[in-house]
Amino acid sequence: MLKRYFSGLKFGLLLQIAVGPMCLMVFNTAKNVGLLVAMSLVLAIAIVDAFYITLASVGVSSLLEKERIKKVFKIIGSTVLIIFGINIILNVFEINIIPGLNLQPTTTNIFIQGLVLTLSNPITIVFWGSVLTTKIIEDKLEKKELIIFSIGLVSATLFFLTLVAILGTILSNFIPEYISNILNIIVGVLIIGFGIKLLIKKEK
Repeated sequence: MLKRYFSGLKFGLLLQIAVGPMCLMVFNTAKNVGLLVAMSLVLAIAIVDAFYITLASVGVSSLLEKERIKKVFKIIGSTVLIIFGINIILNVFEINIIPGLNLQPTTTNIFIQGLVLTLSNPITIVFWGSVLTTKIIEDKLEKKELIIFSIGLVSATLFFLTLVAILGTILSNFIPEYISNILNIIVGVLIIGFGIKLLIKKEK
């Protein structure tokens, strides 16, 4: 069973190499407001990953392969990402367009943002479904082995993003404020771009 865990951990770390907007958001959060607040974001991302992996393993991914359902989720998810991305950019200029989220990041509202942003791409369930299906076929995983393998995948998210948060905290003293603002804008643009890409992506 330990072998299956490390197999999931290694595979998950391989997937983490593709640095996305949430990874940069973790780095930026740690740099701006410290490790503790950034870890609340890491926890939110890992929880959603675990949730989506669980849904994928019980077959919900096949439901999202239906064109009409997928289209609805894509529109909702894209809209959420684009709004959050715009809000992150405007926060640089001390403007907030999302009620209930303070300009000053706290552990609670960063955790909520992490949940919402990560949940806003439910098509991820289809991705995890294909990953798990491939590993089940290749490695002939049984139910218990699949659970252990999935725990390894989530552990990879926690491990990798914790390292990113630590790096952001270490570098916080060396990055001037104007660079910090530029990074905030970059993260916002990437999240907006991710939302637009999700919206216009054509399925094969």
